[in-house]
Parts: sequence; C-alpha cells; structure tokens
Amino acid sequence: MNHTPKFVLLTLCLSLSTLSSAADWPRFRGSDGNGTSADSKIPLAWSENQNMAWRTALPGPGSSSPVTWGDRVFVTCYSGYGVSGENIGSKEKLQRHLVCVNLYDGKTLWTKTVPAQLPEDESHGYITEHGYASNTPVTDGEHVFVFFGKTGVLAFDMDGNEQWRVGVGKESSNRRWGSAASPVMYKDMVIVNAAEEGRAIIALDKQTGREIWKAEADSLELAYGTPLLVELQDSRVELVISVPGEVWGLNPDTGKLKWFAETNLTGNICPSVIAHGGILYTFGGYRSAGSHAIRAGGKGDVTDTHTVWSSRESSYVATPVLHQGHLYWIDDRGQAHCLDAKTGESVYRERVSGLSGSSRPVYASPVLVGDRLYVLSRYKGTFVLPAKPEFEILSTNTFETDDSDSSGTPAITGDRMVLRSGRYLYCVSDR
Repeated sequence: MNHTPKFVLLTLCLSLSTLSSAADWPRFRGSDGNGTSADSKIPLAWSENQNMAWRTALPGPGSSSPVTWGDRVFVTCYSGYGVSGENIGSKEKLQRHLVCVNLYDGKTLWTKTVPAQLPEDESHGYITEHGYASNTPVTDGEHVFVFFGKTGVLAFDMDGNEQWRVGVGKESSNRRWGSAASPVMYKDMVIVNAAEEGRAIIALDKQTGREIWKAEADSLELAYGTPLLVELQDSRVELVISVPGEVWGLNPDTGKLKWFAETNLTGNICPSVIAHGGILYTFGGYRSAGSHAIRAGGKGDVTDTHTVWSSRESSYVATPVLHQGHLYWIDDRGQAHCLDAKTGESVYRERVSGLSGSSRPVYASPVLVGDRLYVLSRYKGTFVLPAKPEFEILSTNTFETDDSDSSGTPAITGDRMVLRSGRYLYCVSDR
C-alpha cells in the first residue's frame, strides 16, 4: 500500500499551519515599526534558481514596501505616467494599483486600480527616483488602507471592495518631490503624515474615513518619515515624528503637541524615528545631516533636558535598525554603518563592495532576521551582514534577469521574506 500521498498531504498541512500562525507584517517595518523578526529563518543565499518560492509580475513600479496579513500580501504600484523606460506620457493617465497576492503560491487574488486625481507633480527631478507609489499600505486584518498622495487615503476590505476615500490635500513641497510617508494605525484610527499634501498629520476613523483630528504646521514641509507610536513606562502612548530641525511628541488621541526637541537635522527628513528603552533615535537631513538620541516623554521644550547625544553619522533615506545596543544601516553612498546606541560613536563605517560608484544605491531600510541584517539595494541585489559590531558581507543575492529599481523594504512573515522590485514581487524561502 502506497502511503506517500498521505505523507505529502500531512507535511503540506503542517507547513501551512505553521505559516498561517506566523507573525504578520502589517505596516512599514513590521508590526512595531522596528524592522525586526527575531524568530524567523531566512536563507543566507538565493537567486532565480535557488530558494525562490515564487515570483509574481506587478502592473507597474513603486517604492512602497509589501505588507502581509495571514495568507495575503499587499503592495502598491503605479502606471500610465512617469514610468522609467517609457514615454513620459500624460498625467491624466496616471493611475495607482493595490495588488493582493497569495503568500503561499504568489497568485494574484485581486488588483484595484485608482486613477489619479489631479493636480499631480510633474515627472522630473527627484520624484523620478521613487515615483508615484512610495507609501506603504497598512492593514488590521479587516481592511487595508493606502495613501495615494494627492488622490487621498483609501480603505478596502480584504476582498478588494472600496469602503471609503478621503482627500488630505493637494499641495506640493517647494521641491515637488512627491509623497512618501506611510500610514499607521492606532486604536480605531488611521494616522497619515500628509506633510507633502496638506502640511498636516491627520487621524481618520478607520470605519468611515471621518477626520478625528488634524495637526497642522508649516514646519512639516519636507518631513517624509512615517510616524512612530511609542509606549512609555507609564503605559501612555506618544506619536513621534522627526521634522526639519525638531523631533515632536504628539498625543495620538488628540494630535496635540506634548513636547519637542531641537535638532541640527535640516532639509528633508526621510528616516522614521526609532525607539527602544525610552530612548528615541532620529536620523536624516541634507547638508546638515546627522543623528540624535533623545529621551521620550516630557513637556514643552525638552532639548536641554532630554538630549542624550548628537552625532554627525547619518542615514539619508533608510531607517536604521537597532540590535543589542547598536544601530545598523547602509547609506545612500554605499557605506555600511554601525553606531553605538549608547554613546553615538561610530563603531565602523565601511564601503560596501559592489555599491561603489552607484548613485544613491540604497533606499530600502534594513531588516533584522535572527542575527542577520538584510539590506536591499536598488540595483545590486540584497546584502546580508551579521548583526554584530564587526563589518562583514556574508552574501550578495541578485535576480539576474531583473534590472529594475528595488527601493521597498522587505516584509518578513514566518520563514518567508517578501520583497519587491519595479517589475516583480518575490518570495524568498527555503521551505
């Protein structure tokens, strides 16, 4: 009697059960916004012929990151205007897409296409570096919320049915670089940094899209980071964001400013704030670039009382990842950094072979999986480094037939890594 089919079926069921119970990655940089997945196991090496579970074609490029919930993967794209390699086209043809893919086999479950509501920024200059789909979705398992810049914030159910859409402004920054910040969820709210569109941070009711609060400030201009929810020791929660020249702590229930700390980070601010053990770490700035460590909490101006250290070491776009007292990232010049989180002193700064001479080679933020760092570069593949204060490149992994831009941060769910390029969505796993 042949028992092979039963054995295969049992193995498949156990595998699916394990995957479906794994932690979801529902927003930019994971559920806590810290870019880590301690219990997952991702291969050290992969290619189109090794440890690639599946590859799915996308309807267009984008710099947003994939997110996951259960057996579903969500990612956004754009098409019709300003796509690299095509005739620039007409803004009237610009459209954005929300794509839902099955995590287990890569099959596209549904795609929703949303025509752009004009006006929209012209496709020239810096906006061509990231395009018109740079905001990562967020999901609570019942809905998936997307931020499409001047077209607004939209809510879909898990089957792709639109529930509501709300405009959050039609403005542009003085540099016209387009939208970038990703929405986050708090209680029954979707919170959006609409700095580019309306010089405001806005909280919307997740069921209806009704505006609950709106925090407006001209100094939000050029603040492209995703807000971070930080729980204090007394269980109070703050909404923290870095803007040019300052870090703010807001009450997420009302949007009221609780405290601020001055920084020397001027120009555009792209990285999100990092939090651990009551300390906030902020990076970014152009020309006056650097980093700061600031104690969370307080009231009013806490610059003198809460600043722990300041450093000239910085990340321009990517949000660093924190592990065992050290901050890690690869910057937009192709240099790998390790910074002592306690003192702000540089532990190492090393040129990454293969990234030399590249123009802005890394936009994606690193993710920590176990004791390894995975850093997706734009055109040279994914670099794997040990999460320890000694520089080493453990492997470099590429998809040889895909030469498109990869700027989204990977999502980790169970023992699978989902990453996107301008052409495909990939799942890497040795399962």
